[in-house]
Amino acid sequence: MSTGDSSNLSAGLTKISVLEICLAFLKLGLTSFGGPIAHLGYFRNELVVRRKWIDEAGYADLVALCQFLPGPASSQVAFALGLLRGNGVVGGLAASLAFTLPSAIVLLPFALGSSAFTGPLAEGFLHGLKLVAVAVVAQAVWGMAKSLAPDKPRAAIALIAVAIAVCASGSLGQIAAIAGGSVLGLWLCRDDSTPATGHLSVPVSRRSGAIALVIFLGLFVIPPLLASTTGYQTVALFDAFYRSGALVFGGGHVVLPLLQAEVVTPGWVSNDSFLAGYGLAQAVPGPLFTFAAYLGAVMGPEPNGFAGAAIALVAIFLPGLLLVYGMLPFWDAMRLQPSAQAAMRGANAAVVGILGAALYNPVWTSAVLAPHDFALSLAGFLFLTIWKSPPWIVVVLLALAGVVFHGM
Repeated sequence: MSTGDSSNLSAGLTKISVLEICLAFLKLGLTSFGGPIAHLGYFRNELVVRRKWIDEAGYADLVALCQFLPGPASSQVAFALGLLRGNGVVGGLAASLAFTLPSAIVLLPFALGSSAFTGPLAEGFLHGLKLVAVAVVAQAVWGMAKSLAPDKPRAAIALIAVAIAVCASGSLGQIAAIAGGSVLGLWLCRDDSTPATGHLSVPVSRRSGAIALVIFLGLFVIPPLLASTTGYQTVALFDAFYRSGALVFGGGHVVLPLLQAEVVTPGWVSNDSFLAGYGLAQAVPGPLFTFAAYLGAVMGPEPNGFAGAAIALVAIFLPGLLLVYGMLPFWDAMRLQPSAQAAMRGANAAVVGILGAALYNPVWTSAVLAPHDFALSLAGFLFLTIWKSPPWIVVVLLALAGVVFHGM
């Protein structure tokens, strides 16, 4: 790291021990319910207001960077804060692991015991979790449409993305929708210019950042080639989750259609297990990306179990961390470019369409099988959007309702 790139943001900040970083983010990992936007609020209260690890302007700059990039925004902010206040990359990884592992550890026993979880009560419980997925994804589409596709041009991009995702199913269709949204954004979204504010500068050299970006691209390109030529399932597993993590724009819920295309379409995970696990993931704190640990554990082909969970978890978080590290020294220059802002607005509108397509298939078609399923899903949606209920309450209510109605 070069001293010439040293930062206004980190200047004068005393280093914090790795243990203190771990304890602070472990507390957040155990208590941060409600999705990435809520997580950022928890971070602000704990680390900006109470601990004073960073000032408001610096924190806003980090949040802006992580929301601009693909990946899990709250986990990327955790990594960046650990990087700034700890011992470089070691501090960043300590923050990421402490924030991520609690929810992954909670999901893992459920995944490992899912094969023994049978019978009418289990079927009703799992169906209730699938109805939770309907309510949560509908809420995500509703909220993201209001913020990411609020005008006619971006609504049009979202509709085009729906058509692409429906006509070209799988990961290639989703990549095409995001790429098409970016191109259309360059044409349709230039007038919506929001001036960039603040200044983000950190002690990461441009050379170090460029190396991280090259590694990110290499891991995006090389594993699929290796998987197709060697047939190694371990490489294919890493590639599926790495590619999903690298393409998530606009929020953690967008990972649902990406992962569904990667693990359900080839038959690695059944659609019922996939949606039940996604519903269960709403009840635990921390980042939604830890759903990957559940999927890695319940895989049909090996590696699965603990090994599959570890590979999936590392693979899905790695691209986001490489991107935030790589972009830190270039962020100030890039965010001032109108073309970059326009392309990102188009890409974000496209992910609304991708998630909207996933709301219908597989979420709706797999869960809403009777009139009472529709009523329960609607009730869950209203609890989340109108009454602002915590997601874990909706999980409990719909899971119990699933048991009751299945018994009837």
